Amino acid sequence: QVQLVESGGGLVQAGGSLRLSCAASGRTFSSYAMGWFRQAPGKEREFVARISWSGTITYYADSVKGRFTISRDNAKNTVYLRMNSLKPEDTAVYYCAADTAHYSATYYSTPGEYDYWGQGTQVTVSS
Repeated sequence: QVQLVESGGGLVQAGGSLRLSCAASGRTFSSYAMGWFRQAPGKEREFVARISWSGTITYYADSVKGRFTISRDNAKNTVYLRMNSLKPEDTAVYYCAADTAHYSATYYSTPGEYDYWGQGTQVTVSS
């Protein structure tokens, strides 16, 4: 079992930055990959980024590549999402998710491939 708690969301102006955190507990954090997803009102949950257990391999959605950075601190059982140059279209509820079932270095981007989820944190970008 894995429990996940996100924090760091809020209201920011376009062009601004935020850093989301996701604290994990339960199963050994350094044994599985982590991901970030987001869901805007009326839209499906979409992939944002993924990081391998070691932190050496990362993947990003095209829409955030070059602006967002996923990282992890296995000593603190925490994964981060640094978001720069935010746009109004980045407004969504952001969720962290754990993938304990698959090889962590492989690219997995659909919600069904992640087996544990946090409760989400709201990010609102004003224009």
